[in-house]
Amino acid sequence: MKLKVNKMQSSGNKNSKKLAGKITRRSFFKYMGAGFATYMVWSDVLVASALSTNENPTAFPDQDLIGSWIHISPIGQITVFTGKVEIGQNIRTSLSQVVAEELSVRPDAINMVMGDTALTPYDRGTYGSLTTLQISPILRIMAANLRHLLMEEAKKTWGIASSNLMLKGGMVIDPKTNKKLGFGDLVNGKSLLKKVDNNIKPIAPEKWKIAGQSISKINGRDFITGKHRYVSDLVLPGMVFGRVLRPPFYGAKLLSVDTSAAEKIPSVEVVKDGDFIGVTAASTLTAAVALALIDSTWEQSPTTERSELFEQLVKSASEKKKVNKEVKIAYDRGDIKINQRFEIDYIAHVPLETRASLASWDKGYLEVWAGTQRPFGLHEELQKSFDLAVDKIRVHVPDTGSGYGGKQTSEVGLEAARLSKHVGKPVKVCWTREEEFKWAYFRPAGVVELKASLTNGKVSSWEFHNYNSGSAGIDFPYTSANKHLEYHRSSSPLRQGSYRALSSTANVFAMESMVNDLAIESCEDPVQFRLKNLENPRLKAVIKAAAQSFEWGRLKNQENIGHGMACGTVKGGFVATFVEVEVAQPSRELIIRNVVTAFECGVIINPRHLESQVTGCVLQGLGGALFEEVDFKEGKLTNASLISYRVPRFSDVPKMKVILLDRKDLPSSGAGEAPIVCIAPALRNAIDDASGVKLYNLPMLPSGTVPDNT
Repeated sequence: MKLKVNKMQSSGNKNSKKLAGKITRRSFFKYMGAGFATYMVWSDVLVASALSTNENPTAFPDQDLIGSWIHISPIGQITVFTGKVEIGQNIRTSLSQVVAEELSVRPDAINMVMGDTALTPYDRGTYGSLTTLQISPILRIMAANLRHLLMEEAKKTWGIASSNLMLKGGMVIDPKTNKKLGFGDLVNGKSLLKKVDNNIKPIAPEKWKIAGQSISKINGRDFITGKHRYVSDLVLPGMVFGRVLRPPFYGAKLLSVDTSAAEKIPSVEVVKDGDFIGVTAASTLTAAVALALIDSTWEQSPTTERSELFEQLVKSASEKKKVNKEVKIAYDRGDIKINQRFEIDYIAHVPLETRASLASWDKGYLEVWAGTQRPFGLHEELQKSFDLAVDKIRVHVPDTGSGYGGKQTSEVGLEAARLSKHVGKPVKVCWTREEEFKWAYFRPAGVVELKASLTNGKVSSWEFHNYNSGSAGIDFPYTSANKHLEYHRSSSPLRQGSYRALSSTANVFAMESMVNDLAIESCEDPVQFRLKNLENPRLKAVIKAAAQSFEWGRLKNQENIGHGMACGTVKGGFVATFVEVEVAQPSRELIIRNVVTAFECGVIINPRHLESQVTGCVLQGLGGALFEEVDFKEGKLTNASLISYRVPRFSDVPKMKVILLDRKDLPSSGAGEAPIVCIAPALRNAIDDASGVKLYNLPMLPSGTVPDNT
C-alpha cells in the first residue's frame, strides 16, 4: 500500500488531487513500513493528549512524554520528526547534520518532517533560540542509539563483533570482508522499539566530520528557483480567497454593518458571526472589492497618544519603585554618579511573508496550513474555537518566510478556518502588508530608568528599572557590590508581543550606553574598563577577539570619526560588536564605515549558517537602532507601509566582519537572537566618540541625521 499524502497544486498547476488527510503517527508508520523507532522523555516538553485512533493501540505506541522520533523504512529512508518549524533560521539543515553525523549518511539523505501536528511530537513553539539548545541534543542521542541498534543487528546477522563494523552511506559494513547490509535490510520486517539508553554517547564534537561543516542549505535550490511553495502560494481544489473586516482604529467597537452591496457581487459570500465579518470570493481582487463595499460604523474608545506614550508607561506601572537602602547609600557615596532615562519606541516585525493560512473542512475534519511559529498552539486554539476532538485537526507549517518572534499567535489560522466552515470550501487568507503592520503585534515600547555610580574605578551601585518592554537581558554581567534590577509591568496602548531577543535590545542598549559613559567619565578606555569589571571568561573572550580584529585603539585621521563598542550575553550566546562611524560635515549624516562582531554560542554545527545568523541579526538591529519606529495618532497607525516605515536597505549595509569562536567543549546554544543586542549601543557609543552627542532613545536618528549638541 502506498502512503497517500496531501497534494497541493501550485498557482499554475491544474492537475490537483483531493485531500487525503486524516493521518495519525500510527498510520503514517504503518504505511511507511516497519522499522526502528526510538524515543526519549524530554522533561521540558509539555505533552499533548494522545491521538485517538481505532487502530490497534500497540501498532505504534504514543507515549505520554515524547521527545522526538527517528524512523528507518524498509528501503532505508531515514525520517526525522520535530515539532519545530523552519522560518529562515535554517534549522532543517543543522538538525539534519547532527543526525547524519551519528548515522554516517549525507544530510540530504534525511527526510525532516517539521511542524506537522499529526506526525511530530508536541512542541511549544519555535522561539527563544531553543531549537539548537534543546532539540539538537535529543536528536544526537536518539541517532546515537539508532546507530548502536543497527550495529547490534548486523552483529547478530553476521556473528561479528560490532566493534569491528562501520557505518557509511546508509550501510553497515564489515571492512575485512567488505560485506554490506543496508539500513533497510536490517530493519525490514522488524519493529524494534527501544527506549533511549542515555549511556550511549553521541560522537564528540572533536571527531565530527559532517556536523561542524559549512554545508549548503539542504533545500536551498527550491527557494532560489521558486519551486518551494509558501503558504501564500498553496492552492486546493475549489479554493476561494478570504478577507476579514477590521476596525478603522485601535480599540473600536462595531456598532452596525451593512453587507448588501458586497452580497450582490457574483462569487462573493459574506460571513457574519457576531462581530466577525468576512467575505470569500473566487479571486483576491474580488474579495478586496467586496470588503471595501461593506458599510460599517464603529465606536471609538479613548486612546493614548504617541506624545504621551512614555509617561503613560511609567504612570501605569503595576508596581512602583522599591529600592533597598544599600543601593541608595552606595550611589550617594560614589565618586562618579550618572542618572539617566532611556526611551524605546514600538517597532514592527516586517516579515517577508505576511501572515497566511489555508483551511479546509472535510466531514468534520479540519486541516490547516499556516505560517506560524507555534503549530501546536494553533492546533489548541482551533480545538477550543470549534470544540473538536484533538484527532479531528491537523496543522501543517511549510517552511515559512520569516517571523522574528512575530508569528506566535493564531489569528490568521482561525480566520481561515472560520470562513471555510461557513462557506463549505477551502479558504485562503493572506494578510496584506497594511494589515501586517496594523494588526500584528509590536516589539514593546519601554522606559528604562538607570542610576549607577563608580567608587575607586569599580561599579559600586547599579539601579535598573524597566517599564513595560520586559525583563529579558536585564541581568547585569559586571561586578557590582550593590545592585537592584526591576521590571515594571505597564498598560500598553498598542498590541505588543515577542520580538527577536525580546527586551534584551532595550535593556542592553541602556546598560552598555551607561557602562560606556561611566568609562568615559572615569577617563578609562571603554574596552579595558569593561574587562576590569567583568568576570565571565566567555564574555571577555568575545570582547578581546573583536577588539583585536577591529584594531581598537588605533589612531583616527579625522575628528568626526568615532569608535564604539558594546558587549552582552543573551540566551547562552556571548557577543561583542565594535563599530566605526563618520558624522559627515556639514550634513550631520551618519556613515557606518565598519562593523566587527565576535560571537560564541558553544560548539558550532554549521559555521556558514551561523555567520549568516549573526550578520542577519546585526543588519536587522540597524533598523531598530537608527530609524524604525511605529507612529500612531488618534488610535490609528500612521506609517503602515514600507514607504513610510523605514527598514534597513541594501544601501545601509556597512562593511562587516563576523568572528566565530568555536567552543567544542561546550554544548551548542541558539544564535537567532543574541547577536542583535549590541549593534545599537555600539553605534551610540561610536556616535558619542565622533560628535560628543550622547543619545538615549531608540531609534536614535529617526530624522536621519546626528543632532548638533551646540
